[in-house]
Amino acid sequence: MSFTDVKIKNRKASYEYEILDKVTAGIQLQGTEIKSIRHGNAGINEAFCQIKGDEIFVVNMHIAEYELGTYANHEPKRVRKLLMHKNEIAKWKKKVNEKGYTLIPTLLFISDNGKAKLNVALSQGKKIHDKRDSIKDRDSKRELDRLKKAF
Repeated sequence: MSFTDVKIKNRKASYEYEILDKVTAGIQLQGTEIKSIRHGNAGINEAFCQIKGDEIFVVNMHIAEYELGTYANHEPKRVRKLLMHKNEIAKWKKKVNEKGYTLIPTLLFISDNGKAKLNVALSQGKKIHDKRDSIKDRDSKRELDRLKKAF
């Protein structure tokens, strides 16, 4: 497995939230964090993003400690800064201040040049009936695919 094949998805995001817009941002990492990500030892299921001033941070993203690390290993759930242009952050800050919008990480991956990137989505929480509709749509699509495959 190549290290650029690492794609850690937030599967709950599309079920829990309606995704409105997406952007890709870099992550400011420390020490052995990139090694753990390259081995696929990270999780973004519980993560969310916060904007403080002119900076954006990802909170509650878990990157496991590197197995071969020393005493200088990183904290698994520390707050990490996202690397974006200030005008992009200002645009997203305006949208987040509107009622009901939040920033959710959807995909953590390694780019072609070896850097960790995070896809962040502007999203709005779904209601219970919206979740039921998405389940019905998914099931009907699955059934159509089965019928097409049979013929």
